[in-house]
Amino acid sequence: QVQLVESGGGLVQAGGSLRLSCAASGSILSINVMGWYRQAPGKQRELVAAITSGGSTNYADSVKGRFSISRDNANLIMYLQMNSLKPEDTAVYYCAAAGVEVVDAPIDDYWGQGTQVTVSS
Repeated sequence: QVQLVESGGGLVQAGGSLRLSCAASGSILSINVMGWYRQAPGKQRELVAAITSGGSTNYADSVKGRFSISRDNANLIMYLQMNSLKPEDTAVYYCAAAGVEVVDAPIDDYWGQGTQVTVSS
């Protein structure tokens, strides 16, 4: 059973910073791509940032230069450092893992439960 658990969300004023963490657990052999998505009320879920096992990164245009994604492959943890936060960054942030190889199970994708980030103006 693979679990992704997010932490680090909260309430912050505009211009502030937060760091989100996503810890993966289970009989995991490898994870191809990990990413952060977000969903604001009334909007579709969107990709914020993604990182491959080799460290290649991809960011949404709206967060480039402000957010930074990283991962610790040995400990199966992913981070999202969010700086210069804006009210429009307010959303539930979800951790995602794609191409997860586990013991005695097919490769699959997984989602976390989400963590709320609220940026006040």
